[in-house]
Amino acid sequence: MRRLMLARHAKSSWGDLTLSDHDRPLKGRGRRAAPLVGAELAALDCVPDVVYSSTAARTRETWRLMEPVFDGHPRVEFLRDLYLASPRIVLATIAATPRKAETIMVLGHNPSTHALAAYLSRSGDESEMDRLRTRFPTGAVAVIELSSDDWTRAEEGGELLHLILPRRLERREGR
Repeated sequence: MRRLMLARHAKSSWGDLTLSDHDRPLKGRGRRAAPLVGAELAALDCVPDVVYSSTAARTRETWRLMEPVFDGHPRVEFLRDLYLASPRIVLATIAATPRKAETIMVLGHNPSTHALAAYLSRSGDESEMDRLRTRFPTGAVAVIELSSDDWTRAEEGGELLHLILPRRLERREGR
């Protein structure tokens, strides 16, 4: 089976109103949360073979802070089409993934990341699925084991294995 990680960028800053939305960086809270999320994924053995990321500054910075725990393993592609992409664009990106990749991460933005994570999570722990349907905060990652072994059939969805939420990790760390 294929494993798909749908990730939303960490908390971003609105501190400099002269920046375009595409150029907004992470806020301090996001800079602290991104490495925690990456470490949690690595601890769960959720290491991507391929990462597709939006070109926005906040997604690039989120990845840069997560990447060290993956020991340089993933191949990373920054794609302009993922910046504020529709779920259809994200699915098309997933469908183009090389067959040899077993686990991928798509690092993007809401509302598409949330909508797609909720749509593709067809089974799993009911309370986690309810939480996912309700809210997908910055820094969240939904890890879904797809029911198909073919990336072109990702739309069939699968089982929500993990819902990683930065606030949970921060509480566990005592922050």
